[in-house]
Amino acid sequence: MTLRAATPDDLDGIMAIEKASFPTDAWSAEAMAAELASAHNSYLVDEADGLVIGYGGVRALKGGADADIQTIAFDAAQRGRGLGRALLRALLEAASERGAREVFLEVRADNPAAEGLYLSEGFAEIGRRPGYYQPDDVDAIVMRLDLRRRALSAAERAERVDVTTRAVDDESGVQG
Repeated sequence: MTLRAATPDDLDGIMAIEKASFPTDAWSAEAMAAELASAHNSYLVDEADGLVIGYGGVRALKGGADADIQTIAFDAAQRGRGLGRALLRALLEAASERGAREVFLEVRADNPAAEGLYLSEGFAEIGRRPGYYQPDDVDAIVMRLDLRRRALSAAERAERVDVTTRAVDDESGVQG
């Protein structure tokens, strides 16, 4: 897995995954090109052997308090390997670097794998938009993540590991 900033040269690879992942409501190539070009967005691609195998984007205006995950998708053969989690975390970091304190997203109600990923990363459901995804008439689950709380949780986990390591070292007599 190699995550890097998306470029206009990645558009064909992104669109192949977009059309396969969202056959009834894929974004047009023109819309995706505009997303990639916007100064307000950060799009990343995951590549293997020089091929785009996944992509994702976050809209986060510099200095703005909130951000939106625009999209995340992977080639079907690459799913279930933790790549989406790594990409999501990189997008959250990009949002944080731009000053966002919270991140929002919509996920299809008929996509429990994606919903589970977001829940496991600290997102919480804050509402539903009935029939949001057309033409399939599928509800959108609206989710929110507080980046400040997430950063605090990560710091607390690191502190717990450090305390545990010191306790183990104390028991073993190892100085450290």
